[in-house]
Amino acid sequence: MDNPLKKIFSGFGGGADSSAVGIDIGSSAIKVVEIKRKGGRAILETYGAIALGPYGSLDVGRVTNLPVEKLAEALKEVLKQSGVISTSAGFSIPVQSSLIFTIELPIHVEGKQMAEIVSTEARKYIPVPITEVSLDYFILPKKEASFEEMSITENNAVAAVPQKPVDKTNVLVVATQNDATSKYRSIVRESQMNASFFEIEIFSSIRANFEHELSPVLLIDFGASRTKLSIIEFGMVKSYHTVDRGGADISDSISKSLSIPFSEAEKMKKEFGLFGNPAEKSLSDIIKIHVDYILSETNNVLLGYEKKYNRTISKIIFSGGGSLLKGLKEASASNFRVEIEVGLPFSKVNAPEFLSKVLETMGSEFAVALGLALRKLQ
Repeated sequence: MDNPLKKIFSGFGGGADSSAVGIDIGSSAIKVVEIKRKGGRAILETYGAIALGPYGSLDVGRVTNLPVEKLAEALKEVLKQSGVISTSAGFSIPVQSSLIFTIELPIHVEGKQMAEIVSTEARKYIPVPITEVSLDYFILPKKEASFEEMSITENNAVAAVPQKPVDKTNVLVVATQNDATSKYRSIVRESQMNASFFEIEIFSSIRANFEHELSPVLLIDFGASRTKLSIIEFGMVKSYHTVDRGGADISDSISKSLSIPFSEAEKMKKEFGLFGNPAEKSLSDIIKIHVDYILSETNNVLLGYEKKYNRTISKIIFSGGGSLLKGLKEASASNFRVEIEVGLPFSKVNAPEFLSKVLETMGSEFAVALGLALRKLQ
């Protein structure tokens, strides 16, 4: 059966340019996005999502741990439903399958020597044998001398003192479990797809949500099983943390507290959020317990970063399906007191005008998949 959505997008884009597909296999759903380039612009071809719960005899919205065969089955179904015909795609790897950390080297080294030193230093942070992970690293840009430090002169005038450049190299290290990569290669093989590349989900999300931010920005990715916090500066991850609480935990609490099925709790959460349900006044309080915990943990991360780097966060960007929770932005605004915006990944691509509201409303759910597609298109 032809996908009418695919026909709409194809008519909008026109031409026979090769497309780029991004596939985000999450803990509760698989999301796919297909784009193409035409006239120097990225055009949205189609997108789709499928819940994984039913493939494990669970409710929609539940966190799953499905075997390769079931994940491949779900992937083939969502590709069919969304009308994706390309057999090559970029795939995300969940951040829980990796470690992201920064190491500081007292000297500047390059090439093979850098790889050897990073491998040696990384062993101190990785709780498994180094042979069980694949390492990648990025040299973080150095902060140039600035006039941020101030001093008081003898006549009580405030004078700007340029900071001395520090001759150290900060390196962002990403260690990915080989078992996780092997699992995703198996999913790709079982679904008769080809993987152009694998990428840790957080980097895909950054690509989809960021423009050219110069000041430090906090990206909060509200997932089903966990909330991921990334502090980004000059397009690079300076700090990364995970809060082991997500949207499925909220629905589970609602279900248990109100003695209702999980599916009903999930529906109630999405419909009312923190604004509350007049018929069930305790709903907002149940949700607030989890939101307060996540915001408190986030505040600790921000304070730690500001203390370590003497830099303040200029903006917070929300991403992920959980960012759509009603009232979340308002609750966060009073907590952080900085500019907060919900990411609009689909603003990076052209799409039919009549879909703009839909894409704006649920776009943050597809940030990772779109980020993968954008990389593949490049």
